[in-house]
Amino acid sequence: MAFSINRAFQEGYTKVLGYDLYYKIFGPKENRSTILCLHGGPGMTHDYILPLSDLAVKGYRVVFYDQLGCGKSDLPRNSALFTVERAVEEVETFRTTMRLGKVDLFGSSWGGLLAIAYALRYQRNLSSLLLAGAYPNVPFALHEMERLKAKLPPKVRGVMRKLEERGDYENPKYIDAIKVFYQRHFCRLSRWPAEVNHSLDHLSKPVYFTMNGPNEFTIIGNTRYWDVSDQLSSIHVRTLVTGGKFDEMTPNVAKDIHRRIKGSKLVIFGKSAHLPFWEERQKYMETVAKFLGD
Repeated sequence: MAFSINRAFQEGYTKVLGYDLYYKIFGPKENRSTILCLHGGPGMTHDYILPLSDLAVKGYRVVFYDQLGCGKSDLPRNSALFTVERAVEEVETFRTTMRLGKVDLFGSSWGGLLAIAYALRYQRNLSSLLLAGAYPNVPFALHEMERLKAKLPPKVRGVMRKLEERGDYENPKYIDAIKVFYQRHFCRLSRWPAEVNHSLDHLSKPVYFTMNGPNEFTIIGNTRYWDVSDQLSSIHVRTLVTGGKFDEMTPNVAKDIHRRIKGSKLVIFGKSAHLPFWEERQKYMETVAKFLGD
């Protein structure tokens, strides 16, 4: 598979809370600050957020890692390890083990939920918070996705409803139906980047099913009732909230975060769904670089 991001990087493994995690670093340690990037899923790999490595060219050190059970990192048999609380401690231990110091913390989708959860506990270790398609309130996010589903073609909705009632989420007809949703609200590019397909093809089902469920809008895992929206007012680090006009985590979700984090900046990308760092890549990187520079 030919990836579209081929600039030089360092890679390796580090021991975090008893397990080996794979990491990838762009830019030298001497760069002016470090951006630590958290991928989504839960259960995907870091590859689909690799466009953030563009910021290394602008003088930042950009660090990625595969979370426990994901990508090239260890996959433990004990699914009880896949919780938000442990994931927060994993971020903190990774930060200290890698000697990253204070970081600009980027989180995409579930990674945004994780970044928010981290900030609520360890914001003293952050220079800023960068959120892309994040959601602090799972029930509200589900409500918004149901609203988007209601706007799908009647035939697609009928197939989804019928097979959801059976719990037949692996049915090829159901998979074809959710592709219609994903093309509208996950990534609107006519041809998805190889890195995005790689992350989806290598989704860790043990992690995804334990924490999320069978798909994006059927959340029956242990994050089903996660809601820390009433705690967002305690976040005081500089925060950039981004999302796409057509995002499965709708502008309403982004606006709610922005409203609750005092002084945060909100940017909605008008041609994007859930992956504006791909769909409007240059504009997205300019937005983040300007925010960090300011």
